[in-house]
Amino acid sequence: MTGLALSLAEIAQLVAGELHCDDPNLLIEGVQTLINAAPSQATFLSNMKYKTDLELSQAGLVLMTPDMPVPEQARYAVIRLKDPYVGFAKLQRYFAPQPVSTGQVHVSAVIDDSAILAADVQVDALVVIAAGAELGAGSIIGAGCIIGEGVMLGEGCLLHPRVVLEPGTILGKRVIVQAGAVLGSDGFGFAWTGESFLKIPQVGRVVVHDDVEIGANTCVDRGAIDDTVIGAGAKLDNLVQIGHNVQVGEKSVFAGQVGISGSTVIGRGCQFGGQAGVAGHVHLADGAIIGAKAGVISDVKQAGMVSGFPAVPHRHWLKASALFDRLPVIWNKIKHLG
Repeated sequence: MTGLALSLAEIAQLVAGELHCDDPNLLIEGVQTLINAAPSQATFLSNMKYKTDLELSQAGLVLMTPDMPVPEQARYAVIRLKDPYVGFAKLQRYFAPQPVSTGQVHVSAVIDDSAILAADVQVDALVVIAAGAELGAGSIIGAGCIIGEGVMLGEGCLLHPRVVLEPGTILGKRVIVQAGAVLGSDGFGFAWTGESFLKIPQVGRVVVHDDVEIGANTCVDRGAIDDTVIGAGAKLDNLVQIGHNVQVGEKSVFAGQVGISGSTVIGRGCQFGGQAGVAGHVHLADGAIIGAKAGVISDVKQAGMVSGFPAVPHRHWLKASALFDRLPVIWNKIKHLG
């Protein structure tokens, strides 16, 4: 269900911005991009490279920073605020809220008698909930999900269809897991005997703290002995791989196809660009930023951005990249020196 229409005055209050308009009672019914917005919709501008779209926009409301100029021919209302994108996110969340549990349990769901479902838990078709599982109030379990033995979910969790939570997995409150993700599968642990690989039983758990979101088809492996831990507020994109015993700090974010090898410790507020990879047993300081496709093979000891393979401080990588195209010319000069 989408949110009801809001007046410009109500939106200004919602986003904590300064309203500039002729009619504060004008209603806004949704959000859209600058170029596609209709007079009944709101949009935002946070980068002046979209100036042309702003000039052509038919939106009823544009969120923008205090210093951005408004075209003379503009007919839309303006709300000025420090971060238009954050304001837009708040507005989008109003018009497209998260689903609310119906409290209904589908007749095709298979639920062990020892499982405990708190009030208003929604269980959709073909869900399997094993012995000893405990599901917090208001959680939604999408179609085809598998909830293993002893799994625990906090209040208000949302599992999209076909999520698998292996035995012992623990989710905090308000955790969102997108379709097809697997939490608690065996970590990649084998010992070479000289003739073959001997599988090492993975007996730890996956522990996910409050307000984490995990993307579609992402895998978080259980610990070999200790737990794999995802800190509160962390956000994992689709197709991310978190190896066994990894510790992810609070509010760290991972773009698609990032891979983190086992026993790595990631600090608070770290950021990972797409397809970045981190070797095992590495420590990353709070606030470390790993550039897209970077390969981290040693500790990152302070906040800041690293890029390339092996990853080095971003400014060094930029200099080396700029030099790369000149290497043939430089090499020819060196050969002629002899």
